[in-house]
Amino acid sequence: MTVLLDTHCWLWWLTEPQRMKEAAVEILKNPDTTVCLSSVSSWEIAIKYSLQKLILPEPPEVFIPSRMERDGFVSLPIQHSHAIRTAALPYHHKDPFDRLLIAQAMVEGIPIVTADPNFESYDVELIAC
Repeated sequence: MTVLLDTHCWLWWLTEPQRMKEAAVEILKNPDTTVCLSSVSSWEIAIKYSLQKLILPEPPEVFIPSRMERDGFVSLPIQHSHAIRTAALPYHHKDPFDRLLIAQAMVEGIPIVTADPNFESYDVELIAC
């Protein structure tokens, strides 16, 4: 199984795993699961860090790749097909980062691990975080 982590779920995984649903944690811990973190999450984290809306123990350029490597998570780059797909999405969700995550999951045919109820309005498989 391959899954895409919503940004907040990845941060919870690292800092507040008790906030996550047990079933989601089991999926992420399963050695047969490929866990993807999108480049859009790195972009979102970098912006929030630079605006001092997110505190990290290290700068994003160190924090993100080191934690991904430690946990064996893989990068999902933003492709043109992902960006283009956002144009076809209804505006149930206006956050551009989340819209791109939804489009990536749709194009790649993989579920998203999220706690965002706005994702339920889209035709994408969800795993409750």
